[in-house]
Amino acid sequence: MLKRFIQYYKPFKVMFALDMLASFFISVIGMIYPIVTRKMLNDLIPNQNYRMVVVFGIFLFGLYFIRMLLKFFVQYYGHIIGVHMQANMRKDLFHKLERLPFSYYDQHETGQIMTHMTSDLFDVSELAHHGPENLIISTVMIVFSFLYLSSINVSLTLIIFSCIPLLFVISTLLKNKMRLAFKEAKKSVGVINGSLQSSITGIRVTRAFNNESLEAKKFEKGNVEFVKARSKAYKSMGLFHSTTSFITDIFNVICLVAGGIFLYRNEITFGDYSAFIVSINLFIGPVTTLIGFMEQYQNGMSGFERFIEILDQEEEMDHKDAQEYDLKGNITFKEVSFAYEQRKILDNISFHVPLGKTLALVGPSGGGKTTICHLIPNFYAVSSGEILIDDIPIYKIKKASLRRQIGIVQQDVFLFNGTILDNLLYGRLDATMEEVIQASKDANIYEYIMSLPDGFDSQVGERGVKLSGGQKQRLSIARVFLKNPKILILDEATSALDNTTELLIQSALDRLTKGRTTIVVAHRLSTIKHADEIALVVNGSIQEYGKHEELMLHQQGYATLYNLQFKDDELASLNQGYMMR
Repeated sequence: MLKRFIQYYKPFKVMFALDMLASFFISVIGMIYPIVTRKMLNDLIPNQNYRMVVVFGIFLFGLYFIRMLLKFFVQYYGHIIGVHMQANMRKDLFHKLERLPFSYYDQHETGQIMTHMTSDLFDVSELAHHGPENLIISTVMIVFSFLYLSSINVSLTLIIFSCIPLLFVISTLLKNKMRLAFKEAKKSVGVINGSLQSSITGIRVTRAFNNESLEAKKFEKGNVEFVKARSKAYKSMGLFHSTTSFITDIFNVICLVAGGIFLYRNEITFGDYSAFIVSINLFIGPVTTLIGFMEQYQNGMSGFERFIEILDQEEEMDHKDAQEYDLKGNITFKEVSFAYEQRKILDNISFHVPLGKTLALVGPSGGGKTTICHLIPNFYAVSSGEILIDDIPIYKIKKASLRRQIGIVQQDVFLFNGTILDNLLYGRLDATMEEVIQASKDANIYEYIMSLPDGFDSQVGERGVKLSGGQKQRLSIARVFLKNPKILILDEATSALDNTTELLIQSALDRLTKGRTTIVVAHRLSTIKHADEIALVVNGSIQEYGKHEELMLHQQGYATLYNLQFKDDELASLNQGYMMR
């Protein structure tokens, strides 16, 4: 763990060395004051050498000015090193998150991931800067103070330093408990952030159902757990600090009593005794700093452990035999089964979609239609069976190559916070403005864009909140037009839309699917009756397969669904006509 932490210092080793050198000289200069004090008390003042008293004063002033500059260097450049290390860790974490499989995001909340990216890495950054600095200053000061105090009185120095083992034994016993407490506290912050992120994202749903009190209760539950975890951490920290502080206070008592006895026995002069009393802080100060460093170390390393836990997650990898392919678009499922977290989702699915043809997947919710769509771009690995494109198993196709040639339009459209143009170019970053305009025309969204004051530079808001559902859907279609994929997946792309908007989107989809191998997940069966093949998917298996006319003749599951939906649509039309009268 520590070795991996040190790796992040390598790009800044020159600046780090200068920072440590400056810290060393800060420690050395700190030793000068008690030495000068002893000289004055034992020599200059008793001998009334006031000229040298002034000279020593000027000398100390000059040294302290230099120490001021050194402290500025350590504070500024030390923090700069910490910030750059934090940035590099955040970059590594972001790149790792980009390569993790979809299953990781199924199991981890966004708020918790954000905690790793922010507060955890801030603690690590503070440790990266202050840790080595405090360690070197404290170590140098303890060694130098031992040598200096020994030069005053060896016996008294040994008595004081004999307490150090007791201090570090107690610190060791308490630090592990404090580390675990701080780790739990960090987890509680992640829970709060997850709850907060969920509540803010769903604020419109919360308001629509008047469930502000419910969200407040959910947040308060996490808040209470946070208080408990933090209280436990601070209890451990308080026990650690109070105990170690008590021992350091004992140093002063021992110094005072033992020094007094030595003075009574004439084993030490009054000047040396006074200098020893003054100089004992040279020892106590660094010891206190080391104790504080232990707390900082536990806090920072608990954050680094959580950071490493993500870095050590298994990435989404290409198979060793995977290659780049220029695909045409023939899709074949051969006895494909898929289970997720020990729950079977698909069971022995087989079908073939020839180049340029359309397969529609219909059936009740939760039957496995969307899962089939997720398996084609290799978002998840199949449990058994095989998926082929152009007779090539998809695991032998590099994921980037495969996904580059697949376009997906989903019911729940995700738009990034930015402009309409930014989101359209996500389909192909090197697209020209002429291509963008043509894609928006093909998707029936161009006129709406041009009606906006800022046109293509209009902001869409977080997740496209400034646009209607139909507008977002058409933007996503335009994005796929720009991508120009060989294979198209439409996952309920026209669900939950009004009739007028559905007609606009359906006409855009008709243009988009032309000449492309297409998988359509449809809720409204009237929109897919002209598909080349239709599969009824129920409970993870294909119950019926064929063209619309054939399935209607069988008068089984598909025909039942279609007739029920036709009656519902007919009833809705009658109600609409009645309301218009």
